[in-house]
Amino acid sequence: MSRKKSIFNGKVINKMQCRFPALSVNEAMARATVAVFVSQLDPEITELADIKCAVSEAVTNCIVHGYRSCEGMITVTVSILEGRVVKIEIKDKGCGIPDVKQARTPLYTTDAAGERSGMGFTVMESFTHAMRVTSKVGLGTTVTLYKCLGTPPSIEGSGRRRGGS
Repeated sequence: MSRKKSIFNGKVINKMQCRFPALSVNEAMARATVAVFVSQLDPEITELADIKCAVSEAVTNCIVHGYRSCEGMITVTVSILEGRVVKIEIKDKGCGIPDVKQARTPLYTTDAAGERSGMGFTVMESFTHAMRVTSKVGLGTTVTLYKCLGTPPSIEGSGRRRGGS
């Protein structure tokens, strides 16, 4: 993401954080919690569905790939920024991703059993206006998602231009 002034650098209006064990039963709770918090902005139902789907993918990636069946915690932080922009950070302290660029390639998967499609990052990106992935091997991964509610202005610095949901 560019360092230029962007709609994604707006003032924080409200913020919440939740932390929970990396268990598959907690994925629905994370999705619902984020949706309830974002509801204060009175989003369109499709915008809320987009957010829930992106959060679901990110949390599932933490559980399946970040911790690879070992214990760990996931932290979800949601910030409402001025201009009806929602910033969602999903963070784990798991194994990390050796090559983020490769991992973001559609259909790329490290799943030797073939049970995973390799579309998680692609799905997250398709339901948001911008996505950033940072990771360090052995220290974990943070996925930051940005969703503009309503018709977004020109999205500067995101590497993408997209209309409303």
